[in-house]
Amino acid sequence: MLIRLIYASRSTGLLTPLEVKDIVRASQRNNAALGVTGALMLSNGIFLQCLEGDHLVVNGLYHRIVLDPRHREPAVLSLGEIDARLFGGWAMGLVSTTEAHRAIFLKYSAQAEFDPYQMRASALSQLFAEMVEHARTVPA
Repeated sequence: MLIRLIYASRSTGLLTPLEVKDIVRASQRNNAALGVTGALMLSNGIFLQCLEGDHLVVNGLYHRIVLDPRHREPAVLSLGEIDARLFGGWAMGLVSTTEAHRAIFLKYSAQAEFDPYQMRASALSQLFAEMVEHARTVPA
């Protein structure tokens, strides 16, 4: 069974750009081996991540993330079966916080600042879909 899990957590410390790149590289390598796809957003010390794949594999991966000391206050914000992946070719994409992305983040947020903990599950899925579309149409 194919599922999509979206979770948020707070960073236990300030991550350097190099540390974030290392996290993404390790995730890309590990996720590709597991058949997991997804994307990671990091804004204001909050991780927002979407993981797609086999339900047992994704649940095991999330369990390891919860135990990672770089995360605090982990929360599953959306979990459900899916017919198709949103991130078909991405073992792990990274969405950086540019002004264009900030506008997209805030489009789906009830708060003045990006806070996925306060967002509806449907808004989170729409946010990721729009970020994927933006990444495919706007040069890096």
